[in-house]
Amino acid sequence: MLKDSLDIYGDDLHEECGVFGIFGVDDAPNLTYYGLHALQHRGQEACGISAFDGDKLNTVKGEGLVTEVFNQQKLSKLKGRIAIGHVRYATTGGGGANNVQPFSFNHHTGDFALAHNGNLVNSRELAEYLEVRGSLFHSTSDSELLAHLVKKDNREDKRIDNIIEALNMIEGAFAFLIMTKNRIYACRDKHGLRPLAIGKLGDGYVISSETCALDIVGAEYIRDVEPGEVITIDHHGIRSNYYSRYQRHLMCAMEYIYFARPDSDIEGCNVHSFRKLSGRYLYEQCPTKADVVIGVPDSSISAAIGYSEASGIPYEMGLIKNKYIARTFIQPSQEMREKGVRMKLSAVRSLVKDKSVVLIDDSIVRGTTSLRIVRLLKEAGAKEVHVRIASPAITNPCFYGIDMSTARSCSARVCRRRRLARLSRPTRWSSCRRSRCSSRVTARSCVWHVSTAAILRRCTTIS
Repeated sequence: MLKDSLDIYGDDLHEECGVFGIFGVDDAPNLTYYGLHALQHRGQEACGISAFDGDKLNTVKGEGLVTEVFNQQKLSKLKGRIAIGHVRYATTGGGGANNVQPFSFNHHTGDFALAHNGNLVNSRELAEYLEVRGSLFHSTSDSELLAHLVKKDNREDKRIDNIIEALNMIEGAFAFLIMTKNRIYACRDKHGLRPLAIGKLGDGYVISSETCALDIVGAEYIRDVEPGEVITIDHHGIRSNYYSRYQRHLMCAMEYIYFARPDSDIEGCNVHSFRKLSGRYLYEQCPTKADVVIGVPDSSISAAIGYSEASGIPYEMGLIKNKYIARTFIQPSQEMREKGVRMKLSAVRSLVKDKSVVLIDDSIVRGTTSLRIVRLLKEAGAKEVHVRIASPAITNPCFYGIDMSTARSCSARVCRRRRLARLSRPTRWSSCRRSRCSSRVTARSCVWHVSTAAILRRCTTIS
């Protein structure tokens, strides 16, 4: 969502971005366009594509959605059999045209381009370190730091050695793509916090933040880039190096819960299957009697289906999402913020009137949107609203690329039951105790969180 667009969804989370690269395939820039389109959900602020046509590096990028930035005329400027692309939602460094990726760099050892998904937690210290050594930055994005670290010395070492040395200087969550005229380097952080998948397309290769983008270009999934791994793709094929011996599979839970598309597979687990299983597990933890199950569109639909199947309560499309509201350029007043949920979601009155409703949501961050959705359903005639949350309570901020970097962003940390009750009378939010779930009465809601770790263990076992 653009920074100056209508920001009325207080509970929405946003992830840093998505990356896509392709090597050794004809018409690589056009295929990259389709790949970015499949990754649009990961960032709507800006996008771009860089491609090598022989020795010449060309880049087209801008603020807006993929379909807004690119047209046939702009795509015709990009040619070649190697390209990388990027969709962005700003975190560290903020937005603006200077921060749109991929970044292009001219160097006497050869031009290169860089795209980054994630967030570097030691970016301030690295920037000071580089500035003292004469680096000048063209953006306020932490993504630019890696390029300066790679080229901080004028040594003629192999580029892979410089990349490995640079990666050992940065800390945080990242998936980097670095493109030269002859190869693509794909780098993933040692904690495995951000996804990065490899696919095969004809005689070439594709790299993507999610497997759904591999499918759209017809690539066959091979494997994930491992934590701490640096993949080199060139005419020799795929070669592997590791920049760190400390390697952990600590995938960000929000990839499964919220960010990734349902048709993507992350580290061997299908996202839809994970969310559906979370709904079933949620019912096992906290069953309730109700007339209908409703999911908050779109990322909660799978969990709602799972809850419905486990409980035998029919699933209904009781909330309809307006998919075009995010592109409304209005400076919001407080009154507009209060009406924001009505602009984004509408309740189907005939499906919820005089009924007891189980409302499934993927997560609660600040709590504002969830409260308003409950009000919306009550005003549409719902007799009862039982809120079920298909992820653990968010109690601490995130510094790895999700826009909740302060404790104030986490409702579970800063809000107590009495404050939540004051915010939305007659709706009352209970503590997460099973004994309370069976005693909810008319005009009250109860909240129940499910364990993501338990779901992932079961999902992995089943698959």
